[in-house]
Amino acid sequence: MKLRIKGDSLRLRLTQGEVRELKEHGSVEDRVRFAPGAALAYRLRRDANVPALSALFADSAVEIRVPDSKALEWCNSNEVTLSGTQPAAPDAELRIVVEKDFACLTAREGEDESDNFPNPNQTC
Repeated sequence: MKLRIKGDSLRLRLTQGEVRELKEHGSVEDRVRFAPGAALAYRLRRDANVPALSALFADSAVEIRVPDSKALEWCNSNEVTLSGTQPAAPDAELRIVVEKDFACLTAREGEDESDNFPNPNQTC
């Protein structure tokens, strides 16, 4: 799973296996380690108690929650993107995007894209 943070926006990109894990187990998680005992976790979780896509940050973890029925619908379809916003401050909104990760059309050195979704623009 890839996490992209830019200003007041969060974007997660999931491989086929990660979408399966979300569907079957209700969550998928990864982390970046900075040093022993210092890591930032990020997770996507299905949640029957949230009315819309939402995010929170606590205990060194970013957690994005998706309404359970919407997550299952997304996992079982060709729909690529889930998106939403939430208030972040009196004058700011946090934009949240969850996407299926497509293979690049040109090879990238050092990146394993074997579990990415087939790119719909692939011609061969």
